[in-house]
Amino acid sequence: MVLVLVGLWVGQNVQLLPVDASSNAPVYDSLFQVLFSIGTILFIGIVGLVVFSLVRFRRRPGDLADGVAIEGNLPLEIVWTAIPAIVVLFVGIYSYDIYERMGGMVSLNDHSAMHHSAAVMQASNSSGPASPGSDTASSEPRVWAGIGSSGNTEGTLPVEVTAMQFAFIFHYPDGDITSGELHVPINQPVELRMKANDVIHAFWVPQFRLKQDVIPGQPTVLSFTATRAGSYPIICAELCGPYHGGMRSTVVVHEEDAYNQWFEKNAPAKPTPATVANVSLNPTA
Repeated sequence: MVLVLVGLWVGQNVQLLPVDASSNAPVYDSLFQVLFSIGTILFIGIVGLVVFSLVRFRRRPGDLADGVAIEGNLPLEIVWTAIPAIVVLFVGIYSYDIYERMGGMVSLNDHSAMHHSAAVMQASNSSGPASPGSDTASSEPRVWAGIGSSGNTEGTLPVEVTAMQFAFIFHYPDGDITSGELHVPINQPVELRMKANDVIHAFWVPQFRLKQDVIPGQPTVLSFTATRAGSYPIICAELCGPYHGGMRSTVVVHEEDAYNQWFEKNAPAKPTPATVANVSLNPTA
């Protein structure tokens, strides 16, 4: 009981993860705390038993006899087989539940989300929407709805992400803004529509507890909601070439007013009516 209580205390009070900055983070952290508690209990228990055995059963000075010949102990073998089996089964079921709650099973269970994402990405990459029965629609690559995707895009900020050796490029279709950094408002859902131009990359923000592979020819959707203002590193977590270690960027989480100011500052200037009229009257200008 003391061992279990120590393991639970360590899992709840020793913080090894970076600050949590997304709505997914607390869900992931609860799983990490359980795994950390189990790992602490097993580590202290096994190491403690080994140290105890080394001291208690050490060879005494002058003792030249052989040890007791023990060929087997069925109850002990059942115990040390059953306990790991129960632990592994519990961790597997609990991990699956957390992964599903974070939206990781959307691509398997929610086909409407997948088709919606495919249609959105197809429309953004072509001059006009393809009809459902056309060859273009049927040849559209499958879109993998990653962590956080639900198919509900109401109030969601769409951002197109292009991964290449060795940078992430972010494009905001609503404002026609292209940036080397990801800027998002706090407490608003964000949908990243990701593609890779060359090799496999991975989009990873440790503070968001999110990592998603970006695979050439296989568009991927990753959704999240940032909950803490600040700047956090974006890291490519998939070996993508000789400068893989330098493939980093930043996600800046703004308060709502600050994000609106950034958006207006970086959006292309809209032509004034006078400019439009001047161009129409002087096409060669």
